[in-house]
Amino acid sequence: MKLAAYESDDHTMIGHVAADGVVTPVDEIEAFWRAPDLALGRAGADPVGALDAMRQRPAVPPSARVICVGLNYRLHAAEANQPIPEVPVIFSRWTRTLGVDGQPAPAVEARFDWEGELGVVVGRPMFRVDEAAAADGVFGYVAFNDLSARTFQMRTSQWTMGKNSDASGPMSPIVTADEVGDPAQGLRLTTRVNDETMQDATTADMIFTVPQLIAYVSQVMTLQPGDLIATGTPAGVGAARRRFLKPGDAVEVEIERVGRVRTPIVAPPA
Repeated sequence: MKLAAYESDDHTMIGHVAADGVVTPVDEIEAFWRAPDLALGRAGADPVGALDAMRQRPAVPPSARVICVGLNYRLHAAEANQPIPEVPVIFSRWTRTLGVDGQPAPAVEARFDWEGELGVVVGRPMFRVDEAAAADGVFGYVAFNDLSARTFQMRTSQWTMGKNSDASGPMSPIVTADEVGDPAQGLRLTTRVNDETMQDATTADMIFTVPQLIAYVSQVMTLQPGDLIATGTPAGVGAARRRFLKPGDAVEVEIERVGRVRTPIVAPPA
């Protein structure tokens, strides 16, 4: 099932997106994420229109944590001249930095870079879970772009400034886990800039699997429904190519069986 969020009057709604792009409302976003499995089990309402004609919003709640993983592909660690991590490298984004398909992102500096990633959406509360329980607790997946301001990212050991510019976390609608399968079996991940392929990899190459990441993070925090984990990017980022995003570019991340998210790059406000 494909789920998207959209504005309706003064509410943000979660809706089911049919194959033809028509949306059927499910519930208000905060109510949905309090009990997502129950919300999906309710009888459907009447369709309300095409998703492309709606003002879309990120399909996670405003209260969601956005947990990001660095250096989770061996070839990316190598191109960044970093050792293979012994434990997951964790950093965070703010939910306000998230965006949706087609939403412009301002290039806030000359070294503005792409990072195509698989995003994992949590479906139930999880604290100190093992890998089996972690796998069962996945609600769904998104295509995610961890757009990065490299100069600011690399100025200190803390990456927050480089990872939280406006609209720098675009995500696709959610596809539920039952339709995606196990990412460890390999989902093709492709990132294109102006239709030129920059990243072409498979999620089977991740150093730490989705269950391992969830189990690790849950050792210190209770993950909640709607929390988002961005699982890291493969090789082929702009920093390694000495090529960066500029106004007028368009970057697209596509993941097999999950979807894609396209982001026009614009100049920052004057």
